Amino acid sequence: MGEESEKNKYSLIVPTYNERLNIALFVYLVFKHLRDINFEIIIVDDGSPDGTQEIVQQLQKVYGEDRILLRPRAKKLGLGTAYIHGLKHASGNFVVIMDADLSHHPKYLPSFIKKQMKTGASIVTGTRYVKGGGVHGWNLMRKLTSRGANVLAQTFLWPGVSDLTGSFRLYKKSVLEDIISSCVSKGYVFQMEMIVRASRKGYRIEEVPITFVDRVFGSSKLGGSEIVEYLKGLAYLLVTT
Repeated sequence: MGEESEKNKYSLIVPTYNERLNIALFVYLVFKHLRDINFEIIIVDDGSPDGTQEIVQQLQKVYGEDRILLRPRAKKLGLGTAYIHGLKHASGNFVVIMDADLSHHPKYLPSFIKKQMKTGASIVTGTRYVKGGGVHGWNLMRKLTSRGANVLAQTFLWPGVSDLTGSFRLYKKSVLEDIISSCVSKGYVFQMEMIVRASRKGYRIEEVPITFVDRVFGSSKLGGSEIVEYLKGLAYLLVTT
């Protein structure tokens, strides 16, 4: 990808909980699609009872502990704090946040990197809601809920991006550190708060179309309580940003 990409290092922060069936394929695909890129994968596992950490330890033997860092926590403590925890261990000057359940396909990573290098953006975010993007495997209700959440947020917050609730993003590390320190939300609202605060601070945000694929193995972690939290978070951001 050129000289500039060789100087850069990308730290992928990947929160996990019960991803034993996905994590090996996820890691393989990252290595496949980032062949000429300097990167590390930081896995923040929240005490998965299904043996996720044991699989990661096996992967460390294959790929090396310098490429795959296991930085576990004792129990489920939320997405926002998982990123903060992972960030403490990141040695790259860029940070990618993404899910391990293959809903965020690693094949898009080169597009994120190229877009950032071409534009100099502080943040590159994956979007389901522009030409070339989409969602695969969701029922109509889930699609309407997600679309509705984005339309609500667009209407009230004017963030300047088409997909607020997505969680597949590349950040300049210094920018992520700046934004994350001012975020107070937990769970899924955290993604929305991050992008809104970045927009308010004037950071340049670019988008890359992605197709979000519903998780391959395991159960989705989005439920009614997350929808309630989203609405509370929207109200909070409306007042504070």
